[in-house]
Amino acid sequence: MECTTIKPGTNCVFMKKTGCSFNGGACHPVIDSCEGCGYVTEQATGNFCQLYADPASKWVFGRCNFATHAKSEVQPSAQRVNPLKASKRSQRQGV
Repeated sequence: MECTTIKPGTNCVFMKKTGCSFNGGACHPVIDSCEGCGYVTEQATGNFCQLYADPASKWVFGRCNFATHAKSEVQPSAQRVNPLKASKRSQRQGV
């Protein structure tokens, strides 16, 4: 159904015949961590997430899993070297 409360004209899963069924009766605006995300839409009443009605709850335990602007920091794993094999390799190359 189309939203009639905060985001008029957009398709919303929380809209029922009796109104918005989300907790509080309306979607919550985005938080500072969401700024720059590709899923943020600008409405007349503010900025809202296209995917979640309460975007702040997605950032409670870390990064939002749909954040398009936040890149995860992948730590390069240090390759473990077996000292026995390394010494054998060095002996083979020296001969």
